[in-house]
Amino acid sequence: MVLWELFLRYLQIGMFSFGGGLAAMPQVVDVHHWMTMEQFSDLVTIAEMTPGPIAVNSATFVGIQVAGFLGAVVATIACILPAMVVVNILGYLYYKYRELTI
Repeated sequence: MVLWELFLRYLQIGMFSFGGGLAAMPQVVDVHHWMTMEQFSDLVTIAEMTPGPIAVNSATFVGIQVAGFLGAVVATIACILPAMVVVNILGYLYYKYRELTI
């Protein structure tokens, strides 16, 4: 059940978090109570120190804290899934209409 909640929450963050990944992260502390404020400050520190998008780094960190390695995998995949779908659709459309002369 926790994995499903992680997946849904980070899918929502991946789809709708405008303003950076940290803009959507307080719900991890306030809504789901998956972390304390001290753990959240550690999350911010680690997410900004490691290479890559902050939302993906924080998804991995929260997933590890909540459900171990499998939680990290689920949260990370859910966070990047919307971007992967959009890029694949755009790539398909580009490939399909690349010969169009407008």
